[in-house]
Amino acid sequence: MPRTMVLVPTYDERESLPVTLGRLLAAVPDADVLVIDDGSPDGTGALADAMAEGDPRISVLHRAEKRGLGAAYVAGFHEALARGYDVVVEMDADGSHPPERLPAMLASVAAGADLAIGSRWIPGGSVVDWPMHRQALSRGANAYARLLLGIDVHDMTAGFRAYRASLVRAIDLEAIDSRGYAFQIEMTIAAADAGARIDEVPIAFAERAAGVSKMSSAIVVEALVKVTGWGVGRRAGALRRRQPVR
Repeated sequence: MPRTMVLVPTYDERESLPVTLGRLLAAVPDADVLVIDDGSPDGTGALADAMAEGDPRISVLHRAEKRGLGAAYVAGFHEALARGYDVVVEMDADGSHPPERLPAMLASVAAGADLAIGSRWIPGGSVVDWPMHRQALSRGANAYARLLLGIDVHDMTAGFRAYRASLVRAIDLEAIDSRGYAFQIEMTIAAADAGARIDEVPIAFAERAAGVSKMSSAIVVEALVKVTGWGVGRRAGALRRRQPVR
């Protein structure tokens, strides 16, 4: 297996982190894990340090304050690249992403994908314990993004991903400034624009079993506004390229 680092951002995930990392390292024993803690007041960072002392596969990156999911992942990407990993994985700490599906995602990368996305909204994918209105919101948001951006990915907001390190190096990480779901969409756009092969691997996404969701109306609004702006900009650029030179 190529050298793989799994990035796991945390903020108040003390209850769920040990279970998630236990499942992850059982599913992919040769992977390493980087916990990126944003100064969790519930002691998640200290717990992660204790877990790292007992398992050399685990390391911890401490950040002084909560600065958003996107910034945490960018910091993690830089760390993984500096350490020379071949594949970099994004995964939530709350148990919603099934680690048991990571081998299939890594197999997709090994077979030629530059980015493998754990997808809810393709055949074989599903969500567990979500009310219908939340499913409709996610499906609608992804359909809107796919249509407006012209990128054939059905789950652009998905946060369970495996990137080939060469693709991460090809992306200008400092130009990525989104925080919530918009971060995943912005990274998808950057990957597509870099000519990446993007595969979707079906997963069963489960609602968190412990802790509090970080979802907020501000995250939804950010994604909607940014996708609209990106979509208009991409379409305007395409129209300019089609105009004949005089």
